Amino acid sequence: MAPQPGLSADQLDAFERDGVLVLPDLYSTEQCRAIQDRMAKLLTEIDPGPAATVFSSRDQTHGQDHYFMTSGDKIRLFFERDALGPDGTPTVPLERAINKVGHALHDLDPVFDQFSRAPAMAGVAGALGIVEPQLLQSMYLFKQPWIGAEVNWHTDHTFLWTEPQSVIGFWVALEQATEENGCLWCLPGKHRLPVKSRFRRRGTGAELEVFDRQPYDSTGAIPLPAEVGTVVVLHGSLPHWSAPNTSNRSRHAYTL
Repeated sequence: MAPQPGLSADQLDAFERDGVLVLPDLYSTEQCRAIQDRMAKLLTEIDPGPAATVFSSRDQTHGQDHYFMTSGDKIRLFFERDALGPDGTPTVPLERAINKVGHALHDLDPVFDQFSRAPAMAGVAGALGIVEPQLLQSMYLFKQPWIGAEVNWHTDHTFLWTEPQSVIGFWVALEQATEENGCLWCLPGKHRLPVKSRFRRRGTGAELEVFDRQPYDSTGAIPLPAEVGTVVVLHGSLPHWSAPNTSNRSRHAYTL
């Protein structure tokens, strides 16, 4: 992959205006395949814990789960609700039951470390004015065929709170993302709005502190279809969403 020079003046203006950038071919197909192969290997090694933890953006019940709340510096897997039977055991093969793996892949696995700290990614971060990048959270997202759950309208600032807001998300398409298999959607320019909630720790768990119960007005939402190797850059206050995957094709992605 050729060195990444950064971003053009037009791209920087677009990011300031819209809160989102779509950068095709930042990673090669081979790099994305290597990450998928590494994840397949990790799934044979990760202990899912004493009970299956479901990740759901709809009800946030995982915020009360010790396995989830202590995963910030670990590599742990989380299940799709529709992949589990009444007794909590997967009803499909493990590799088709996982919602995501997180949250410290970038620090604890050498393959993901190299991918996360690639020169191309560093070039974009530098061009966006990030002087001292702090890689806080990484997730491998599966968006499984037929059962990949909807991810509600949300902002990353809600879950990674800084004052002032300084979070930028990097979403990498490891497989083709389309409207049929649940690509990202966003509300360009709405990163200027105050965020509506904050996910904060309460005792041994966490809960959503809501500032504004009015849902985001999705008028003007645009889809962000992406080919393999595309990086979608998201301002921390930009509302984004993805539909459930009701197709027969997965939509693997990696977020940092």
